[in-house]
Amino acid sequence: MTLQQLKYMIIVAERGSITEAAKELYISQPSLSGAVKEVEKESGITIFNRCRAGVALTKEGMEFLGYARQVVQQMELLESKYVDKKPAKQRFCVSTQHYTFTTNAFVELIQRFGQQRSSACKMHICQAG
Repeated sequence: MTLQQLKYMIIVAERGSITEAAKELYISQPSLSGAVKEVEKESGITIFNRCRAGVALTKEGMEFLGYARQVVQQMELLESKYVDKKPAKQRFCVSTQHYTFTTNAFVELIQRFGQQRSSACKMHICQAG
């Protein structure tokens, strides 16, 4: 089974309907139904009970879905850490009373050391009254 199939199973369970899940996933209902049957065959269990009103998870299906969600969440964590590689935001926070000398000292600090990173930094000065 594939990661995509696990995502399909999660959406089907959340929607309670293969037809509704197919609409959300922008795939045909027969394709989604086939994917569900393939996962059930490969896993050797019945994950969904089917009826006219939609689908309901079996006891085995609930357990399966718990594991499927864990796998998908772990993959999303991996992707966010290693694939997306967005640089972590750096924060520098200062809290002081509203004194002119503290504001002046902070501005001087930023001017002296902040020039190296000025294109990547945004400065917010908030003063407590």
